[in-house]
Amino acid sequence: MRIAIINGPNLNLLGKREPDIYGAQTFEDYFATLKAVFPDITFTYFQSNVEGELINALQEFGFDYDGIIMNPGGYTHTSVAIGDCIAGIRTPVIEVHISNVHAREDFRKISHVSAKAKGTICGLGMKGYALAVQAFL
Repeated sequence: MRIAIINGPNLNLLGKREPDIYGAQTFEDYFATLKAVFPDITFTYFQSNVEGELINALQEFGFDYDGIIMNPGGYTHTSVAIGDCIAGIRTPVIEVHISNVHAREDFRKISHVSAKAKGTICGLGMKGYALAVQAFL
């Protein structure tokens, strides 16, 4: 099974950025743990702060991977293009958010991704990525 994880803007700052909201662990450290927990899965990881690069990655993985786990970051609330791309690919996408977006600012309650995704996991910290993997299994 091949699963791509795509993280959007500012998620390269995990471990440094607002640890009270996002925790103190870097994604790279978490990713190593995730690969150890699921050794039979081939993971690909991509992160970008650029909307078009995220769309390119969705299109690249969106026709031959078994699943995509995507945390679109702030683009969740602004990018119709990312939502449209998810609707246009064959590979199912599970949307993951580390924080509970519904308990934060009002603008974070709008998602252009959720309606196009197979499912959404939010508010469970980094564990949301492992739960998404389990959902694909």
